[in-house]
Amino acid sequence: MPIWIQTAALLCVSNLFMTFAWYGHLKTLNGKPWLIAALISWGIALFEYLIMVPANRIGYTELSIGQLKIMQEVITLAIFVPFSVLYMQQPLKLDYLWAGLCLLGAVYFIFRS
Repeated sequence: MPIWIQTAALLCVSNLFMTFAWYGHLKTLNGKPWLIAALISWGIALFEYLIMVPANRIGYTELSIGQLKIMQEVITLAIFVPFSVLYMQQPLKLDYLWAGLCLLGAVYFIFRS
């Protein structure tokens, strides 16, 4: 399997954990003290790091650090939008499309050489 696919797949999984760690507590732990939410989020984030660090190490064997960062940002938006709409029940906004188009420009510039 190509390195960039391995990296992207691992970053997708780590991003799921990251998104729940960063934003899931706003829905599920809203009535709990912030310290409880922070500790639970840190626990979830541990799994994110256990996947993200190997993903970046694998990716860095063939990709530049800039390419890894832009790949992460694209994946972040691709995970965050469905999370926001489906889990957090936020309205789907056209702004997500505009943000995605900006990221496509970033992908073009960082991967063109």
